[in-house]
Amino acid sequence: MAEHRGRVLIIAGSDSGGGAGIQADIKTVTALGGYAATAVTAITVQNTLGVTGVHPIPPAVVEAQARAVLDDIGADALKTGMLGDVEMVETVAAILDSTRAPAVVDPVMVAKGGANLLAASAIEAVRSLMVPRAFLLTPNAPEAQALTGLTVETTDDLRRAGEALLALGAQAVLMKGGHVAGPRVIDILMTPQGETSFEGERLETRHTHGTGCTLASAIAAGLAQGLDLPDAVARAWAYVHEAMRQAPGFGAGHGPLDHAWPLRGRA
Repeated sequence: MAEHRGRVLIIAGSDSGGGAGIQADIKTVTALGGYAATAVTAITVQNTLGVTGVHPIPPAVVEAQARAVLDDIGADALKTGMLGDVEMVETVAAILDSTRAPAVVDPVMVAKGGANLLAASAIEAVRSLMVPRAFLLTPNAPEAQALTGLTVETTDDLRRAGEALLALGAQAVLMKGGHVAGPRVIDILMTPQGETSFEGERLETRHTHGTGCTLASAIAAGLAQGLDLPDAVARAWAYVHEAMRQAPGFGAGHGPLDHAWPLRGRA
């Protein structure tokens, strides 16, 4: 049997509403032709209106899930999302050390509705343990600000924070500009060799739940399939933009995306 590329191990929390977390991750990787496996870090009680409960999975169980996948199925890339606390960060860092597959690290801190998904005490652990292990780090402006201590309100601020995160050991960073005011959204992919900007119209929509999870998983799928980093980001960026544009309109709050849009009309 020929080696199958496209295996992504997702280490993240579950979203009962299906718009973010491992549900969004699985849908994204599948829609882009990859194979998704998971190690669930927490069960959240949430819908488009917000998170009303968080129930962490014991770190030893998370490690066992990841080990079961890596020892049997294997992974061509990893994606990390909600980690929760210091012990979980330490556990996931050890998992990343056990494989040579590149890791896309989404430093999830706050849910779209405002609920904290990372303990304040764990920010330093993410900074010292996850950032240096990231093949790609994908922070939004508030996350970049928390990790660097720098004010992040403009595109130039994104660049300064990105340089600081590269200095902390990330191999590459995708500085997401969705929180930066303006009629267009500008994300900046930064590596020690230079930068690439991704720019598009800002969609005026409330259906943005899970955009960060979706983008990171789409990039991980591309890396797992052998795309180089700029191409993986470009494909992921286009995928998320269209998934937002075709959002189904569910829920009364921050609604989900249409993750399955590439599959429409194929049957």
